[in-house]
Amino acid sequence: MIKAVIIDDEPELRELNRSVLSSNFDEIEIVGLAGTVNEAVELIDRVQPHLILLDIRLTDGTGFQILQKIKPYKYTVIFITAYSEFAIKAIKLSAIDYILKPINEKEFCQAIERAIENINSSRIQDQVETFFNYYERRNQNRRIVLKTTESISIVEITDIVYCRSDNTYTTFYLNNKDKILISRPMKEYEEILADYGFFRPHQSFLVNLQYISRLDKSDGGFLVLKDKTEIPVSIRRKSKLVQVLENL
Repeated sequence: MIKAVIIDDEPELRELNRSVLSSNFDEIEIVGLAGTVNEAVELIDRVQPHLILLDIRLTDGTGFQILQKIKPYKYTVIFITAYSEFAIKAIKLSAIDYILKPINEKEFCQAIERAIENINSSRIQDQVETFFNYYERRNQNRRIVLKTTESISIVEITDIVYCRSDNTYTTFYLNNKDKILISRPMKEYEEILADYGFFRPHQSFLVNLQYISRLDKSDGGFLVLKDKTEIPVSIRRKSKLVQVLENL
């Protein structure tokens, strides 16, 4: 049986989350509810849950403060939030699941299903540390968590050469020639990686600018990377790309 706790400062939302969880997942036992930072820390220390549903904003603090008080990180976390674009970037970068308010039952259940798969993962510590490294901007060397059906990889962003989109899948091409296929669309990574020098020259490609060797303007235009890979450039993105390259 999977033990879960729900942390939210709004009683009606705690009850809603409890109801949806109980109705859809027989394998999950809800072992406690809390509405403040101190209550949550005490509850988590006492019951040692496998899964934490954690509201980002609480009356007396944040869900992040709770995480900082319960090290080492051995709990699978799902953030619940109604705001904070920057926090969501950090959450996506670390591949921690989140649920947006108001709660959508289908999306809620999908997040829970993914979390169940991640319970007891040896990389939970890495995921949470990656989140805090981005959220607190402590490091210049950033990492991203890439989850596949078989593994969780912690990758230095500077090691990503480019990404290629195939509908709802994204393949990450690394500088050591490894490839990692993720079952998520590239748009989820575009905004995050833009902060680290990535540009989308074509609908199907997202490129790390540091690996560009040249822009060839023949045949409609394409990028040549340092490893000789050729990346197409769409007509409508070419002028912006030229501007970006001139400002490097």
